[in-house]
Amino acid sequence: MTSGRIVVAGAGNIGCYVGGLLAAAGRPVTLLGRERIGRELGEHGLRLTSLDGLELELGAGAFAFTTDPAVLADADLILVTVKSGATADMAKLIQAHASEQAAVVSLQNGVGNAAVLRAALPGRTVLAGMVPFNVLHLGQGRFHRGTSGELVVEAGEPRVLEMLSVPHLGVRSEADMTGVLWGKLVINLNNALNALAGLTLHQQLQDRRRALAAQQGEALGLLRLAAIEPVGIGKFPLKWFPAVLRLPTPLFRRVASSSVRIDRQARSSMWDDLERRRPTEIGELQGAVVDLARRLGREAPVNQRVMDLIRAAEAAGRGSPALDPAQVLGRAS
Repeated sequence: MTSGRIVVAGAGNIGCYVGGLLAAAGRPVTLLGRERIGRELGEHGLRLTSLDGLELELGAGAFAFTTDPAVLADADLILVTVKSGATADMAKLIQAHASEQAAVVSLQNGVGNAAVLRAALPGRTVLAGMVPFNVLHLGQGRFHRGTSGELVVEAGEPRVLEMLSVPHLGVRSEADMTGVLWGKLVINLNNALNALAGLTLHQQLQDRRRALAAQQGEALGLLRLAAIEPVGIGKFPLKWFPAVLRLPTPLFRRVASSSVRIDRQARSSMWDDLERRRPTEIGELQGAVVDLARRLGREAPVNQRVMDLIRAAEAAGRGSPALDPAQVLGRAS
């Protein structure tokens, strides 16, 4: 099945990076996206770079691009990489156009996207997936991976793992994705803080870790109450993260460097959304923690405050508000 046709449903940062790596390895790939991205890729092609030193250029002939969802009819594998708020709409397009034999994999933030897809696509193969790394769109067809990690895909369909196994794209399967998705969500709570700070991830994590420790501690406490064991990314358990974040900076750097690598130009996708005046995924990240707290009869004041600040920044439409840690924590501290 390595020669199966792949459609990347959502040619954004992750979609273009993952789709580009698949195309570079000879997989027949079609990117389904907006006309604006199609014009950019038609003019410049795809350039993929990473903190590992990857420099890969693909001309426009190395992959197909379309805005027409009818291309889903030709897919053996559909990688859903749209923002979480667009999942239900993409599910309708898949239902309308795709073969029932096509496998569908959610490579999205949040914990509920695979469930949304399954509900809309009964009887079809729908797998949860997790993308651990950050990709920044730098313009002129360049997409840069600024953090480390390998894809995780729900087990049960060896053909999918085979199709995704290409150079520069580590991938493994996992039988139980609940802990994997919640673990990524806990880590992704920093996306909003990075967007509010207006700094690179490297700059932000040097001396602005208190709010992240508070958010993650709050989320991890709720997950314990819900009997959910989140799976970390890196070499030490996720439950240690808040304590590690509170370490003195020299010690934090030493410990963090053994877990996840971050280059000096990486920023969060939520920062990118604010800068480009696009809706964010705050409802699927901090919002999921707030919803979990509500179901447990508890509160999540730190995550609620961060969500409120992002909503205010979205409404203002001026990009990152460049808040300092005291402004972010406010009374929630």
